[in-house]
Amino acid sequence: MKLALLTPQFAPNLYDLAAILQADRIILQDVERWSRKSRIHRAQIRTPEGTQWINIPIRTEDRKKAVKDVRMDHSEDWVTPLLRTLEYNYRNSIYYDFYEPEIKADFKSAYEYTYLIEFILYIQQRLFRFMDISIDYELASELPDYDANPDVLAQRLGADTLFQEHDSRHYQRQAEQKSDPDFEHPEYHQHFDGFEPWCCILDVLFQFGPESFRITDQLAEKVEG
Repeated sequence: MKLALLTPQFAPNLYDLAAILQADRIILQDVERWSRKSRIHRAQIRTPEGTQWINIPIRTEDRKKAVKDVRMDHSEDWVTPLLRTLEYNYRNSIYYDFYEPEIKADFKSAYEYTYLIEFILYIQQRLFRFMDISIDYELASELPDYDANPDVLAQRLGADTLFQEHDSRHYQRQAEQKSDPDFEHPEYHQHFDGFEPWCCILDVLFQFGPESFRITDQLAEKVEG
C-alpha cells in the first residue's frame, strides 16, 4: 500500500500532486504544528522574473497552534491583492479568462470561513474539480491510529511505501522509509519565456484548462502502466 502523508495545501505543486495521484491512501496532517515554511497557506506562481508566492494570512496568535486550529487573519483585505497578483501574472494565459470569475468568487468566499483548513480544503476541491481530479483523503485528526512519527504510522497502517512532500525537511518530520513518487517534473509551455518548475497547479490550470490532463496524466500514468 502506498501512503501519502501531506500537509493540507490549497494549490499543491506537481510533485505533491504526483504523490496524491499515485497513493492508495492520503492522510493530511492537520494535527501537526503550523509552519510558515510549509505550503499550507501559500503557493508558488509564475512571474516574468521567475516565481513568487501568494499567501493567505493567518492570525499572529495562532502561529504555534496545530494546523486545524489556525485561523485566517481577516483584519485587512488580503483577497483583493492576491487576485490582483494572479491577474497581473496570468491574464495572458490561454484559460485565465475562462476560470477567473469562479476563482475570484471562490477566493472572495474566504471571508465566510474562520479556520484556514476549512477554506484551503474548499479551494483545493474546486481546483481539482476544474482539472477533473477526484481524490479521497483522511484528516489525521479523525484517524484513531494516527501517530506523529511517520515510520510508526506507516507500519501501523500497513504501508510499504511512504510519500512525503517535496522539500519538506524544514517543517515535516522526515521518515526513514520515505520514498519518492515516480516523478520527473513535466516541462510545458508557460506564458512567459523559459520554464520555471515547482509552480502550483494554478499555473497548469490557467495554461491548459480542460486539457490539464495532458500534464496531470503524466504524474499518474507511470505507476498505472
